[in-house]
Amino acid sequence: MVALLGKVGLWTGSLDGRGPAEASELVAELDEQGWGSLWFGEAYGREAFTAAQLYLSASRRMVIGTGIANIYGRDALAAAAAGRTLEALHPGRFVLGLGISHAPLVERMRGHVYRKPIAAMRDYLDAMDSAPALVAGEQVAPPRVLAALGPRMLEVARDRADGAHPYLVTPEHTEGAREILGPDPLLVVEQAAVIDPVAAGNREAWAERAHGHLAIYTGLPNYRTSFVRQGFTDDDLIRGGSTRLAEQMVARGVEHTRELVAAHLDAGATSVVVQVLGPSIAEPPRADWAQLAEALL
Repeated sequence: MVALLGKVGLWTGSLDGRGPAEASELVAELDEQGWGSLWFGEAYGREAFTAAQLYLSASRRMVIGTGIANIYGRDALAAAAAGRTLEALHPGRFVLGLGISHAPLVERMRGHVYRKPIAAMRDYLDAMDSAPALVAGEQVAPPRVLAALGPRMLEVARDRADGAHPYLVTPEHTEGAREILGPDPLLVVEQAAVIDPVAAGNREAWAERAHGHLAIYTGLPNYRTSFVRQGFTDDDLIRGGSTRLAEQMVARGVEHTRELVAAHLDAGATSVVVQVLGPSIAEPPRADWAQLAEALL
């Protein structure tokens, strides 16, 4: 799996802004560019496992990862069964990323009661592990990684999964995560970046995209706690983030992206998945992906 992932992949939420046919076309294009993996979230758009099947079917070699599938989106037996089906259809090309999401999204959007994160994740993994594999040819489960930011969830990722998938973290966080995980588990780290030469070359344009990207996360308790744990203060956690937070979380231009990817890899990341920020979340940054592929792959 480590070899298939490659050192650099992509993370995007923009495929939800395109219909199935166009999304498939874009995934095939990214596959041809040579990216090791493609990761996507589950919040407002497509359901995670059907999206994974769509993208796996559209590609030939690229690993597809859920970053993350929300544990409140389906029960553990359904997740276990769906994961095994995808593994059987596309052996070695699917990684099941699981996460606890956030209380406002779980309770307001999905109507569930948000439980204490560590206990909820452990119970979910217990149920997955106890799920019977009864379908012929679907006994093998895919690798699973957890959306882990704090030390306790990283320990769960080490002990109960195949690794971790941190989001919005510095290379220093990556170094600490590797220390907790140990040498072998997967550590797939997301890194946001503005690549478009016009936007990256203009500080105001870069700042608009960077702060716009951070706006939702600075309002979510889990990320606010993570930012403080990484050394930021309440002054950095204004809506959209301070300049200091934006500069450390969102790369500006190809060279800065290359530097941060290298820093995460040097700190112990197995793979770094770059989230290219386009003009809007609904608009796939097609030209930026191609430019970045030429620079990094």
